Amino acid sequence: MKILVVGGAGYIGSHMVKFLMQQACNITVLDNLSTGHADAVPAALLHKGDLADVDSLDALFTQHQFDAVMHFASFSLVGESITDPARYYRNNVSNTQNLLDTMINHGVYQFIFSSSAAIFGEPEYLPIDEEHPKNPLNPYGRSKWMVEQMLEDYDRAYGLKSISLRYFNAAGADSDGSLGERHNPETHLIPLLLQVAAGQRDNVTIFGHDYQTVDGTCIRDYIHVHDLCVAHWRALNFLQMHKQSEQFNLGNGSGFSVQQVVDACRTISGIEISTTYGNKRVGDPISLIADSKKAKRLLTWQPKYTSLHEIIAHAWCWHQQQLEHK
Repeated sequence: MKILVVGGAGYIGSHMVKFLMQQACNITVLDNLSTGHADAVPAALLHKGDLADVDSLDALFTQHQFDAVMHFASFSLVGESITDPARYYRNNVSNTQNLLDTMINHGVYQFIFSSSAAIFGEPEYLPIDEEHPKNPLNPYGRSKWMVEQMLEDYDRAYGLKSISLRYFNAAGADSDGSLGERHNPETHLIPLLLQVAAGQRDNVTIFGHDYQTVDGTCIRDYIHVHDLCVAHWRALNFLQMHKQSEQFNLGNGSGFSVQQVVDACRTISGIEISTTYGNKRVGDPISLIADSKKAKRLLTWQPKYTSLHEIIAHAWCWHQQQLEHK
């Protein structure tokens, strides 16, 4: 298969590229490297370009004749989306439309979209299934929901078949330590904690410690990046076999509190990681847990790395390798 991986030099995208190479797929990576890293993918696969450049996009599709496209190129910082929504609607929505239009113009009708649990907003019930009301709390979540709605319309009008995969909290790293999570700025809890353990920052702020939970900190569903890659692969196989658009929630199905994550990072690293408490953030739900039964049933997908300690151990292995190479 000839697959275009857009945003393939980023965190999840680069893991996906490695996984697809192991499946003997023919891969092209398109990334503008605004948040991705050129060294995260083989140089021969990387095409530096931007979805805003329609002519370049058209030329790329003319050259390669892709069978399918996987999209990992959204901006994803909630806070930034609130202060600069134009940037998020332009990249996450308008640029994605450029990609979809180019696909249709070149007869490519299989699309896997990296969506988000942010489309749901404040949970009305737990665990969150696919039918849960969609009420995103910020421009980031709204941009993802807009694309999902666009995909429904493009299916009806043009026959473009898509699968939207709604991640909860992506975490972990490649088990051999060759790939990991590196954002600038970093906003995700596990890498922030491990940066303290690695001596790269002084402490991590925990936002709120008086939630109505066992230890007072909020609860999140962490899903290993490898399990996300497997889900994408199964989704593509499903799309080829059934020619049917779908949406799936992807999570561990169990939640871990922020304090549990802190304790696990301390245990895995063997270092007393410094944390401080800050005020609750507006819009932070007490608990977010995915109902992934639909993915398990239709994609025959089952998370492999469900242990919080295993997820963190893989991430810590990558952080240690980064320190050794400096």
